[in-house]
Amino acid sequence: MSTTDTADAVDTAGNSRASTARTVTDVFQPRNLLLAGMLATGFAAAGQWTGLLWGLLGALCAGIVPAGYIEWERGRGTWGDRHVVDRTKRAPIFLVILGSIGTGSAVMVLGGAPSGILTAMLALWAMTVVLLAVNTVWKISVDASVASAVVALLAVVHSPWWLFGYLMTAAVCWSRVALGYHTVGQVMAGTALGAATAGAFLLG
Repeated sequence: MSTTDTADAVDTAGNSRASTARTVTDVFQPRNLLLAGMLATGFAAAGQWTGLLWGLLGALCAGIVPAGYIEWERGRGTWGDRHVVDRTKRAPIFLVILGSIGTGSAVMVLGGAPSGILTAMLALWAMTVVLLAVNTVWKISVDASVASAVVALLAVVHSPWWLFGYLMTAAVCWSRVALGYHTVGQVMAGTALGAATAGAFLLG
């Protein structure tokens, strides 16, 4: 095999790796995981279909509204894509998340939502506070935190078998590192934060 052929093979492998990583990070982005996770948490908390409505509210406030804000800012040219690679530009996103989750939590309190879904919202709110604080000095991975927190939440409210979902979390972590968005340390810290936050609130 010539040097050119070797280089081409390396380029092909690199492109394939990047394509796979991009697919993983897009499919398992926070918005999608929170939609599925909060619906499942709401259903488990209520024990009936009405819990899905509370879960949908949770998903709207924790995932969909923040994602919509990011897309709106992208349209204005503030950021290049949803990943907001520049850590110094992330503070407004965290503030929107805190406000949105806080509003959703208040609605849940006033509407008499099941305690399980409200607790999940408070766990995500607390996690976001820590993410905001850490982000001021270090680019901790939000995607890893959410992927970890959702799995931990589902393991607590449904079944410990959901802990196998950490295989998905590991895939998300790999994709973030492979794409160059984070270091191994940043995704590990995010994973630990997500697990610790959800576990502390729901097991406490």
